Amino acid sequence: MRYLEKGFTLIELMIVVAIIGILAAVAIPAYQDYIARSQVSEAVNLLGSGKTPFAEYFASRGSWPSTASEVMGNTSGKYTASVQITGTPVTTAPGEITLVATMLTSGINSNITGGNLILDTTDGGKTWTCKTTGATGPGAGGALSSRYVPANCRN
Repeated sequence: MRYLEKGFTLIELMIVVAIIGILAAVAIPAYQDYIARSQVSEAVNLLGSGKTPFAEYFASRGSWPSTASEVMGNTSGKYTASVQITGTPVTTAPGEITLVATMLTSGINSNITGGNLILDTTDGGKTWTCKTTGATGPGAGGALSSRYVPANCRN
């Protein structure tokens, strides 16, 4: 009488574990980058939501507000600490303003903590430029890496 062997050998199980380990080693960093990009998108959305209100404010008054909260409803979010006006709007050239979104310093992806993203205009809000270079503000992290921002914000 013959007995049929059933099951997997130890070497087959070890190969499966090794393959899973290799896949995890590749997938985890990619997923962390995805999470960071999704968290930065909140800052992009907050800045974008201020474009029209700022342009309308400037068009109706001929000057910029002294704080972002005068014009925008939300100046912070789950991952974004604040949206602020840099410099002094009264002393900048007419039609120029720079908004800086600063990421939180804790509770978010470590690659973007305290990072800054800027949105500026030089023509009274008709056209806006999103960028990361020169992004100085209250955030300790400086400019965000271009790998985490949308393509139109990469310099």
